[in-house]
Amino acid sequence: MHRILDPPIIEKALRLLFLCALVLFLNGCVAMQRAPEQSLLPPVPMQKEIERNVFPVAGGEDLIGTLAVVRLEKGDTLPDIARHFSLGINAISAANPGVDVWVPEPGKEVILPLSFILPDAPRKGIVINLATMRLFRFKEDGKAQVVSTYPVGVGTAERPTPTGKMRIERKTALPTWHVPASIAEDHRKKGDLLPAKVPPGPENPLGERALYLSKAGYLIHGTNKPASIGLKATNGCLRLYPENVMTLYEETPVNTPVLIVNQPYLVGQRDGVLYLEAHAPLESSGVPELEKVTAQLRKLEKKYGRSLDWEKIRKVQTEARGVPVPILAFGPDRAKDSLKTVNVERPLQMFGAPEVPELKRDAWYVLAANVGGEIEARRLAAIINHQGPPIPARVLPQSSNSYHVIAGPFDNAGLAKEAVRRLKLDLELDGIVIDPVKKI
Repeated sequence: MHRILDPPIIEKALRLLFLCALVLFLNGCVAMQRAPEQSLLPPVPMQKEIERNVFPVAGGEDLIGTLAVVRLEKGDTLPDIARHFSLGINAISAANPGVDVWVPEPGKEVILPLSFILPDAPRKGIVINLATMRLFRFKEDGKAQVVSTYPVGVGTAERPTPTGKMRIERKTALPTWHVPASIAEDHRKKGDLLPAKVPPGPENPLGERALYLSKAGYLIHGTNKPASIGLKATNGCLRLYPENVMTLYEETPVNTPVLIVNQPYLVGQRDGVLYLEAHAPLESSGVPELEKVTAQLRKLEKKYGRSLDWEKIRKVQTEARGVPVPILAFGPDRAKDSLKTVNVERPLQMFGAPEVPELKRDAWYVLAANVGGEIEARRLAAIINHQGPPIPARVLPQSSNSYHVIAGPFDNAGLAKEAVRRLKLDLELDGIVIDPVKKI
């Protein structure tokens, strides 16, 4: 049970500190924002938009899309950047090693890995590469072929997503989740009792659309946890961003073939240049997949009569940044590299980014934690903000080395208590409910 009705002395003290800080904040005495930071870099030409989902597939070529760079601002998170540009958190993190996922440095330029080598598979229906956590939907547009591509969340090591040939057996809008007994038991052990079925709504992990696969028990569906896209976080199903699953649902008829593969190392060509794309392999698949791509590259050496730079290849494989890297030019213009990077303007509003409501005196809050450093406090607030369903959170400074992370506002005590329960289950935080500030 939650310690909210009869708190000990330390909790009462924290409540008092919180209420004092909240009153000061609402009266404008606590400065939460700083002046915009000035960039020391010279301005460069930028384009406002970049294609992120739909690409033409040229005959005989394997590489689609374009690499891009965007400059971050204070308050940005990599999950928000990833969702806006239809990337998974795995892809943007791998392409930008060392960049803080939740509190990246303002002014930092990050790579948007929006160029992909297509899986080594027949280009029809839906092909999903578990290693890259990416779905490809092939279709004909007149005489040309077009591919729509979306990031996915995949199964955990304990409950992996199966590979192989399947098909879309049926589709459902606003699906009801019938909770499998094994999942219900896992939640029961954590003290989270699930009902036998969850109706459509914000608590439903299937989201608003579901495509049921011919392999019983597995689906392609939406989610109420968008920040999990690009992670091994499902019970074997494949989840998409809410906006992506709506499009896939509309463009995919029943009986569409589905092929699920596991290919961490991809080789492809475009415009007379050969590329290698490497991702961190899934459990136990690293050695056989490495041997397979090595054999493939040896064959290409013989085909083109030229030696590859194996030191460079090993570096690409080791770094596993998920970005296509040119390893051989074999066309008429051997100096040509068709993979160029473009600068993309940071949007004024990130699509799907959590919005935290303004503070109110007559609302309930939850003191999630008291943190000693600003960066750690901002990181925790960002993590809470990206829970699913959303829990609004912010940082409330107390002093130069003390920061409250608070969740809310909530319209009633019941919602605040539910937030306490979820913070404990999801993040192991012992939240404290704060009653509304009394009018003076």
